[in-house]
Amino acid sequence: MLQRPTQTAAFWRDQFEVTADDIEFLYQLLLDAQKPMRLSELAVALIQEYLRRENARIEAELGKGVMYAPKNRYTVGQRVVFPALEFAVGDVIEVRPGQNPEHGEFEVIKVQFDNKQKPREFAAALQSAHRLNQVNGDRLLHDDALLSAQEIYQLYQTEIDESLLYALEEGERSSAFVTVDGKWLLADMLAEVHVGHLNIAEAMLEMQGAPMSAEQLLAEVELDRNVSAPMRAISLNHALGKDERFARLNDAGGALWFLRRLQPPEVQAPPLLLQYRPTPYNRAVLSVEMLQLEWELDDEWGESSLSTEMPSIVPSTSLMLIYPHRRYGTLPLSGRTRSFFPQARSGVSTVTLIDGRWGARYDGWVVHEGRYVAGLSKWMEEHQIPAGAYITIERTTKPNEVVIDFRTRRPKREWARFAQADLDNTALIFEMNKMQVACEYDETMIVAEQNLGDLDRLAQQVRQRGIEVSQVVAQVAPELIKLNPQGTVHAKSVYSAVNMILRTPPGPVFYALLSNRRFRDVGNGLFALT
Repeated sequence: MLQRPTQTAAFWRDQFEVTADDIEFLYQLLLDAQKPMRLSELAVALIQEYLRRENARIEAELGKGVMYAPKNRYTVGQRVVFPALEFAVGDVIEVRPGQNPEHGEFEVIKVQFDNKQKPREFAAALQSAHRLNQVNGDRLLHDDALLSAQEIYQLYQTEIDESLLYALEEGERSSAFVTVDGKWLLADMLAEVHVGHLNIAEAMLEMQGAPMSAEQLLAEVELDRNVSAPMRAISLNHALGKDERFARLNDAGGALWFLRRLQPPEVQAPPLLLQYRPTPYNRAVLSVEMLQLEWELDDEWGESSLSTEMPSIVPSTSLMLIYPHRRYGTLPLSGRTRSFFPQARSGVSTVTLIDGRWGARYDGWVVHEGRYVAGLSKWMEEHQIPAGAYITIERTTKPNEVVIDFRTRRPKREWARFAQADLDNTALIFEMNKMQVACEYDETMIVAEQNLGDLDRLAQQVRQRGIEVSQVVAQVAPELIKLNPQGTVHAKSVYSAVNMILRTPPGPVFYALLSNRRFRDVGNGLFALT
């Protein structure tokens, strides 16, 4: 039977490669559409073109002669096309009676093919059933069993996208194509945007002091009026995205732009203590008790956090504030909190954070890849929120507004672990001091620093020298044990203290405690020196 290459996995997985003709087809497609198209749209259109070319080839081959079918009769000199032999064409040079009692009366035709190979014989006027009798020209071109372009794309999307992206981004004509907001268009379709236009956009954003869309900026940024309004917005988005002065923000209504230098520092780049450096460890060593503690802590980088996604119908949730987030005025995007904020895989989204106690409103910045929400430094300072405090998050009726609150209580001076940096020995020294606290907190987690600058420098030392989590745990845990008359320390306290100089989820900390022979697990999350 005829085998169409486009209907096989081997073609799309091993043989498919975007050619110069394909690129020309895509160029004309975008030129005629006069609008951006997604990669999937380009791919399906190209597959449809492959199917059209295949049909055109079949139709052309069938036009070279009479299509062979065993049930038909043929005469000497007649030209015959054999679809099952890759459309080989030959002339009938002899017709004789066939001899086979099983098939009754039939004929045998001898065919000389165009390639001058030895003539071959085929059955003709055959009355018995034969699978080739079911094939006809119309069915070859229009078979309901054939995969559609959409079905082919679904089956082989990875391979097709890879080849197509390479041609559009790295191919000989890649400069003719540009991508904006995940859609492709021709570079010639864009309106010219020069540095003067971008300077005007910068001035507008500085005066506004808030993110703006390309459509809003176009009120003062005058681009070529011969270009359609949607294409002018696309052109400006493309130009802004290539200029380092501007930061793109995710928004449900489309891209928003802001000046990078006006963003909080922790939005421009993740601060040191919010940068997690993955640490390999043997998770099988963690006891059920440690796994339960890990789940309770719900660290955004913890492995247990991946399976605790909070349903979007839950009206509120709470979290325990760890030192890195208190240090920079951020909240974690963890399994329990992520659904309360705008969703995206990368980039930055904006959100309004509302003080549940005083009603003040703060600009929030959701840094998706960093897994945190920035913008609460002032709020935490005003309410004197310590590391270890319980924070509550509540949904509102508006999608990009979230209420932030804490569990209040009568202000009181409480004991807390105060850290001091020993820069000479790259170590953390702890002592107990009292601090004013006006909110509920976890007493195993509360920590504070005595000299912020020294602590930052110690964190830099730890990172630069490649000091591992296990080394920090080995140094910090005995320090914390000294503070307790019972000679024990809680695993959560060690986790909280380690994160003052090295960002890490609970798993590696707990593993370091359990695998170090200097420490003895005495139950209830407590460890003592052996």
